[in-house]
Amino acid sequence: MTTRTTFLGLGAMGSALAATALDAGRPSVAWNRTPGRARALGERGATIAKTAEEAITGDGTVVVCLFDHRSVHAVVDPLAASLAGRTLINLTTTTPTQARGLAAWAAEYGITYLDGAIMAVPKMIGRPGAAIYYSGPEAAFEGNRELFDLWGQSNYFGTDPGMASLRDMAMLVGMYTMFAGFLHGAAMVGADGVPAAEFARQQAPFLAAMTGQLAGLAETVDTRDYAGAGQQSLEFTETALASLVTASLDQGVNVEVLRPVLDIVRRQTVSGYGRQGTARIFEELRESR
Repeated sequence: MTTRTTFLGLGAMGSALAATALDAGRPSVAWNRTPGRARALGERGATIAKTAEEAITGDGTVVVCLFDHRSVHAVVDPLAASLAGRTLINLTTTTPTQARGLAAWAAEYGITYLDGAIMAVPKMIGRPGAAIYYSGPEAAFEGNRELFDLWGQSNYFGTDPGMASLRDMAMLVGMYTMFAGFLHGAAMVGADGVPAAEFARQQAPFLAAMTGQLAGLAETVDTRDYAGAGQQSLEFTETALASLVTASLDQGVNVEVLRPVLDIVRRQTVSGYGRQGTARIFEELRESR
């Protein structure tokens, strides 16, 4: 007999997770602070609990997917004693430090804590392309692997409970700065009447091609060989970025996206590294540690 799974939090993502489990025939209990959101899952066969306390009565893994770190504590702190001996899987977006703090809190009450970071939007759950990162006790990961694999590709990153979140947030940095760069470019051409949709059709394949440079940048950073042959120099990059800033201002576009990158590169050239590769900005970025 399959042990039931309890879902606390039925926003768009929490509902997608629960629905996928239900569709696979897994007994599920669902709770949400706003009861109306649970109705659709009840129609699919979920047991709907009126309170979080009622939801966790019994056995099985408890999956938490809420708005933020604060809301996780607001829901699970009062349940701590009842969750002793259970596995709590947190799929709420949290920082690495917050995840480690939740793991420490859980350990005080004898709760097994596994942190997860969802690399997908709700409509992708259960479909190709969805992935979820996990970190924490390996036994908890392996013991729930059948459930996890329903949602997407399951990736385990070790016992440090903050590692899934760290990997997630590092990935999202690239995503959000890419989006900001695209919107900046769209604003530039838009000033002369070019539709953003047309620009997107040109930008997407270009950015896809540029990702081929990531492996080379990674090798340069890992070896700290910023003087190697074939690298674009900081001097060249400074000149290119300065031109982009000028062109943006000429188009009436705010340069808050570009300016910080130019400033970092410029500081590197002023410090005497102008002839070294642009990947050397990594050294300045990591210095804040």
